[in-house]
Amino acid sequence: MSDITHHDLAVVRDLARRTYDLALSDEMEVRRRRWRDVNGLRLPDRAPVWWQAHAAWLQVLPEAALQCADETCRALERQFRQDLYQWEVGADHVWEPAYRVAAHWESEPEHPFGIPLGTQVASTPAGGFRYEHPLQTLEDYDRLTVPRWRLNLAKSEEAASRLADLLGEARPVQLAVGPPLGLTLCHYLENLRGMARMLEDLAFHPERVHRAMAKITEACLAGLRAAEESGRLTPNNTGPMFCSDPLGEPAADGALRLCNLWAGANSQEFQEVSPRMQEEFLLNYQIRLLSQFGATQYGCCEDLTHKIDAVLRIPNLRVFVASYWTDLDKVLEATRGRYCIMWRQSAAKVVFPDDLEPIRQHLETGMEKLRGFPYQVVLRELETLHGHPERLREWTRLAVEVAEKWA
Repeated sequence: MSDITHHDLAVVRDLARRTYDLALSDEMEVRRRRWRDVNGLRLPDRAPVWWQAHAAWLQVLPEAALQCADETCRALERQFRQDLYQWEVGADHVWEPAYRVAAHWESEPEHPFGIPLGTQVASTPAGGFRYEHPLQTLEDYDRLTVPRWRLNLAKSEEAASRLADLLGEARPVQLAVGPPLGLTLCHYLENLRGMARMLEDLAFHPERVHRAMAKITEACLAGLRAAEESGRLTPNNTGPMFCSDPLGEPAADGALRLCNLWAGANSQEFQEVSPRMQEEFLLNYQIRLLSQFGATQYGCCEDLTHKIDAVLRIPNLRVFVASYWTDLDKVLEATRGRYCIMWRQSAAKVVFPDDLEPIRQHLETGMEKLRGFPYQVVLRELETLHGHPERLREWTRLAVEVAEKWA
C-alpha cells in the first residue's frame, strides 16, 4: 500500500466503515427479511423494490465527483458511494457486512472456449462498443474447445489479503468462490458468432449450432465440477434479487455444493427465436446446468409471453422474470403463486416522461394484479436519466408507496 496516499486511504476507509455500519443495522435486516420472504415464496410486508443504474451511474455519480486517485481506491470509492446512494433513496438495496472479493479462476487453454470471445475494435465514452466476432466462417466452429478449470487459491487469497490490509478495521473482507462461467449460453454463442450470423445458422446450419452449444455447455459443466470439487464454494443467497434463506443442508464436512447455491440465466439473445427452437437449441442445454443448483432465476429483458411453459420446465425454478414486454396476466395464470415473479420495469418508460403520473399508473395496474403473490419490482438497464437527475429517487418513492398500498 506504499503507493496509496493517506488521503485516498482515509476516503475509502471512511466509506467502508459507513457501509459496514449500515450492513449491521436493524433497517438492513428488515430489508433482508423482505427479500428472504419473497424468495421463499412467502408474502413479505411489501414487495421489495430495487434498481440498478448501469451507465446512468455516470449521471448520478460522475467520475469528477470521486476523490481518490489510486485505481483500486477509486473503484472501491465508486462502489461504496453507489451503495450509499441507493440506501439513501430508499431502494431495498442490501449487502453483507464483509466486502466480497471474487476468486480467481484459470482455464487451459487460456480462453474458456479455446478462442477469445471477441476483439473490441471501437468504443464510446458512454460505454457503447463494437468488436469482431471470432467465428467468421462455419469452419471456425471447429476451433471451439472445452477447457480445464483451476481455482488459483493462492492468487485469490493474496487479492483478498491486499484488500483487507487496505480497508483495515473499517470493514472485513471475504473471498467469494463460485463457478467460473455464467449459464446464459446464448450470450456466449452470440459473442462468438455475432447476432445476425447466429440467427442465420439456427435456420440454415442447425447441426453447427448444436455442436457449438454442446461444447459451450461442456465448458460450463467443467467449471461447475471444478467449483464443487474445490470444496471452497461460498453462499450466494445474498444481495438484491438473490437474498434468501439458506438453500438445503451443506455436506457433512461443511462444504457447500451446487445444490446450496442460486443460479441465474436468461435467453435475451434468443428473443426473436421461436419457442420450439429456443427449447431445442438453448433451454434443453441450460436445464442440464440449472438443475444442479438449489434454486434458479430465469429471464431478463426478453419477452417470454409465448415461452412461459418452456421456462416452467426448469425443475428448480424459483423466480420467473417477467420483463416489461412479457404478458403479466399470462404469467400469473401459468404460475399461480408457485414462483416468485420478478416484475421488471421499462427503463425508457421510467426515465423519459416529464410527468410522473403514467409511471404511477403502470405501477398501480401491475401491483394490483400481483397482490397476493410473491413478487419483486426491479428496474435495470438504465443507460441515461434523460435530464431527470432525481428520477431514481422519484421512482423509488412511487414504487414503495404503491407496493405498500397493494401489500
